[in-house]
Amino acid sequence: MSAPTSLTPELLRGMPLPDHQQGADKNSRGRVLIIAGSREVPGAALLTALSALRAGAGKVQIAAPAGAAPHLAMAMPEALVVPLAETEAGGIDPAEAGRLARRCASADAVVLGPGMMDPPALAALTHRLLAEAEGEAAFLLDAGALAALADCREALRRHAGRLMLTPHIGEMCGLLGCPAEEVAADPLAAARRAAATYGAVVDMKGGRSFVASPQGEAWSCDRGNVGLATSGSGDTLAGIVAALAARGAPPLHATLWGVFLHAEAGDRLARRIGPLGYLAREIPDEVPGIMASLAG
Repeated sequence: MSAPTSLTPELLRGMPLPDHQQGADKNSRGRVLIIAGSREVPGAALLTALSALRAGAGKVQIAAPAGAAPHLAMAMPEALVVPLAETEAGGIDPAEAGRLARRCASADAVVLGPGMMDPPALAALTHRLLAEAEGEAAFLLDAGALAALADCREALRRHAGRLMLTPHIGEMCGLLGCPAEEVAADPLAAARRAAATYGAVVDMKGGRSFVASPQGEAWSCDRGNVGLATSGSGDTLAGIVAALAARGAPPLHATLWGVFLHAEAGDRLARRIGPLGYLAREIPDEVPGIMASLAG
């Protein structure tokens, strides 16, 4: 296999993001459906939604457990919030899959997984949603949703060419059924193997991120810093990537741009605040300026 291509501003300028002209309405800038959160981690949905809007999405919907929904609606007045039935453990009831599948028809990108608890319920929800989702939305699967994918191969085929996965080392172990030491020893190989296995664009998150396509192409991002290893950081990445896909970028381009924007945001925060101690909620605010600088 060839070495990965370095992810640089020059490379990204060669794959420009969709250009939204003055006068374009919010629907033309993309609609993101975020299925996320739980009783214990409602803020993950908020971070994902905030990031999607900062990355230029025109409309965001959050589908979250009913107990968290009013609080999310108050914290994120820009989003429509859909309350969903909860399991006893505070997760989303898998019986809501049909309702969510219909909502997918009006979305350009769907995020599933951030902050979601109750693994058995989430596995059932993930399988049903992938099998029943209506429309042609891009799907970004993150966090807990990744654990169910080994049993969802048939359902995943329905979304070929529209899938993005964003695992860290532990989640990649579940995707590939291998020990953490194997993934850590060669994260690029793990990214390529997962991309080929699941027919998805894969971002192998870590100190150095690797992005792989199902065809075996690969890119590496050397930007970013240890400060990005903080609670909620992955949720912001998911929102950024999903927004770019919703705006019309192909899944590969959306992932490459999203990985770079996320890393560069961390570098800017490290220079201004310090290498440790900046917050995930501060990452999205950096994104509009970085996008503008790359478009110039």
